[in-house]
Amino acid sequence: MIEELQRAAEEAWGWMLSVYLGLPWWATPIFWAASVIVISSATSLAILIVRAQIAIRRDERAPRAAHGRADQGEYLWVFLVPALNEEITIQDSVGRLREVEVDHKRILVINDGSDDRTGELLAAMDQRDLTVLTRVAPNARQGKSEALNDAWRYLSETLLKKGDLAGWDPRRVIVTIVDADGRLDPHAGKVAHHFADDRVGGVQSLVRIYNLRSPLTWAQNVEFSVFGFVFQMGRVGWGTANMGGNGQFNRLQALNEVAVPGQHGVLGPWREGRLTEDQDIGLRLIRAGWQGRQSTVVTVDQQGLNSLRALYRQRTRWAQGGWQMLDLVPTLARNPHLGFVAKWDQFWYLMTPLLQAFVGATVALSIVLFATGLVDVRWTVPIAVLIYVFSIVPGVTGVLFARRTLNPLRIIAQVILAHGYALYSWLIFPVVYRALWRYLRGSKSWAKTRRELIEPAESAG
Repeated sequence: MIEELQRAAEEAWGWMLSVYLGLPWWATPIFWAASVIVISSATSLAILIVRAQIAIRRDERAPRAAHGRADQGEYLWVFLVPALNEEITIQDSVGRLREVEVDHKRILVINDGSDDRTGELLAAMDQRDLTVLTRVAPNARQGKSEALNDAWRYLSETLLKKGDLAGWDPRRVIVTIVDADGRLDPHAGKVAHHFADDRVGGVQSLVRIYNLRSPLTWAQNVEFSVFGFVFQMGRVGWGTANMGGNGQFNRLQALNEVAVPGQHGVLGPWREGRLTEDQDIGLRLIRAGWQGRQSTVVTVDQQGLNSLRALYRQRTRWAQGGWQMLDLVPTLARNPHLGFVAKWDQFWYLMTPLLQAFVGATVALSIVLFATGLVDVRWTVPIAVLIYVFSIVPGVTGVLFARRTLNPLRIIAQVILAHGYALYSWLIFPVVYRALWRYLRGSKSWAKTRRELIEPAESAG
């Protein structure tokens, strides 16, 4: 029996070594490096899936009272809404924030130099729990980070210094960022049980797409589900779940501790010029010793993009923000607050743009080698299976665990649809290179995504 196992292992090893036979000598190490990256990524995904299932089951077994609203009254909830030309969605967003069931709250909308009817619509609203911070040129329209920093300064230096909000302990103030198209769960106060742990600096809600009108928006909805239920929940045990922008809850004390200096004193928690300011702030909170959590019971709905061109523009900005995060690799690798495995996961996560670019380049190289006849491809079943396993199966597996169903018919349907999601992932893959080109050029400009008109039945009641 042992001899048979040894012989099988030797045959498998011999087959693996033969996969790249016939390649030019200079290409062999490139493809072996790509194989190591793909296998390592698949292993990382498997580990996160297992950890995510453990974390989700632990949450589901928690007492119902732990997810109730009993503790929300201990906190002041400040909702920050950055708004630049948001006349289509701003009333809906503010209206829904007013429906959030918490005892102490303030809605702070940052009108960032809008030249449409955003300011007019905000001025016409009841001001009882609404504060509008209007930014004008030349300070306006400098980026979301700058708008949020302005709101942080106004909150710290004005709202919490006088009036009915004076005296709140920063450890009991929860700053919640909601995009102008966001629809925050009315029961958002349920995240209070996370903040009962003094080590928690941020909690991210589950993001969902509400305008599911095309395969493109469906794929985006699946994408956010995979991010929340697999990648985020898989990191909860380490305290390294990151922030995702819309529906992001941060303890004010944590934000205060990561504030960075500016030209005229303290600038604020968010670094200037960061195209993914949410990712940046989440990682720096973790570096400072705060924990990040993911909620599975609180959601935020937002608009998806039904235009492929608009999606490419948005994802290019996100991908470029990922390239910007590489400057955090050295300090996070030395993070004394995390163990070795958690630090390695953080390193792998930050290196994602570089790893994706490398693997994509090997795919392009293989096409060139085949097309020029430098390599004679002999397709076999094992090779076809191997390509399928590493290019499609990880995405399908992530979708299955993110959609969370035990119904056999639904599982079959999800497997079929997950292949469409895998194709979507490859469809938007080129943004990695477009973002890299912009990053190398030092370009930080970005075009604002246009909102879709809200149907009457969708608007806040």
